Amino acid sequence: MTKIKSKERLITYSPSQVFSFLSNFNNFKDLMPEKVTDWTSSEETCYFSISGIASLGMKIVEKQEPVKIKMVDDGKVPFKFDFIVDIQESEDNSIVNLTFDAQLNPMLKLVAVTPLKNFLEELLDHLEKIKL
Repeated sequence: MTKIKSKERLITYSPSQVFSFLSNFNNFKDLMPEKVTDWTSSEETCYFSISGIASLGMKIVEKQEPVKIKMVDDGKVPFKFDFIVDIQESEDNSIVNLTFDAQLNPMLKLVAVTPLKNFLEELLDHLEKIKL
């Protein structure tokens, strides 16, 4: 497995607010970078394309309120993956870290790691700015 981790980010909302927002894929559309297209979602699943990378689907499989959300690949995807949101309390704020753990073959790993890392950082950039 190839583990791609974001930097930890301070989000100016409580862990329960962040958890509640990120526990519903319908809220993720506002976090997506411009290169994401064909977005469809329900509360528990989402499907989209990332320009230059792949079409992906995810479903939420585990929620540990308010500290962790685990998502896995869903539908026809080019590789298996886990996507984990870790939320820690920091006074009245949250520290959020994203981990993308994927089964990438060596060729795909070579071309996908940097765009996936950038994707995680962009999600957090947008989470920092959004009003929950």
